[in-house]
Amino acid sequence: MAEILGLGTTHAPTIWKIPEEMTSSFRRTLGGKNLPPHLRDPRNWPEAMQAEWGNDQGSAAGRKYNQRCFAATRELRARLDAFKPDLVIIYGDDQYENFVEDIVPPFCIYILDEMQSLPYAAGPASPKPRPNVWNEPGDAVFKHKGNARAGRYLINYLRDHEIHIPYAYRLRYKNGLAHSFINTLLFLDPDRKGFDYPVLPIHINCYGGDLIRQRGGTKAPTDVDDEPDPSAPSAAACFDIGRAIGRAMAASPWRTALIGSSSWGHGFLTAKNHWLYPDHPSDQKRLADLKENRLAEWRNFRREELEDAGEHELTIWCALAGAMSDLNKKSEVIDYIETFTLNTDSCFAVFS
Repeated sequence: MAEILGLGTTHAPTIWKIPEEMTSSFRRTLGGKNLPPHLRDPRNWPEAMQAEWGNDQGSAAGRKYNQRCFAATRELRARLDAFKPDLVIIYGDDQYENFVEDIVPPFCIYILDEMQSLPYAAGPASPKPRPNVWNEPGDAVFKHKGNARAGRYLINYLRDHEIHIPYAYRLRYKNGLAHSFINTLLFLDPDRKGFDYPVLPIHINCYGGDLIRQRGGTKAPTDVDDEPDPSAPSAAACFDIGRAIGRAMAASPWRTALIGSSSWGHGFLTAKNHWLYPDHPSDQKRLADLKENRLAEWRNFRREELEDAGEHELTIWCALAGAMSDLNKKSEVIDYIETFTLNTDSCFAVFS
């Protein structure tokens, strides 16, 4: 059997923003017309939220958040380098980037030998190039190696086990890889020493019909008729796909690192908190599951449960959990970071 390493991380764009811009999503919600008037006054917020906001609109809190996130990703990179993988599989999502109105697949495996990305260029979420903590220009191009042979092997293995999954031979998004994948690669190379491991991106649709109606989060929620748009794949479907992929790679000739990349609870997705801050109690339950290696239970998450907690993207970690529980890997939490004003709670973990 080939060796498998699991890593859990985040791709939150907040992390690579300059500190003064890290609360931009929070500030948009704060100025929105749907926010109850009393919540516009910081004196009515939880004390920890007031402390984060401070007298600089969260800039100091953003710096500390960045420091912890990059310390965690440096540790993940050290574990990855020590493992020396032949292949890195990244589970991520696509938010109105490669997949728009013409097709929204539940999953997609990319058959590519090379990927080029422009992470800071204008895209669905920004009409102009975006400043970043590395001070890299808006037209900066990042090239990463793929492994088309491994992609074909994986698709054929799944087919032989009666799992039929969409695949793509090219990236259609003008900026290359969707933000979930390229951000993961940027964060795993924070000191810009290079990332030479071949990458196999696997897309998971976390947002269902909301992806199209909200244009990947660039538009506000809208009312729908009595027949809702199609939902995202269930936690069970993601868990089972992940389990099958884990088995496939264990049977392959490649030492493989499986990376699940997503934030956990999102403030702008948590209606019960008026879209201001994440559901910390729910994320803490997930953290307890992780620490106590109860990952098999993540197959049972209900879609309604995840969406109520703003944990739409946790299905990405469910795919990772499927492989890790099936292969009997034990978790080690590197860090777990909660926030009120920086939009997303983030967890970093190793499975070995």
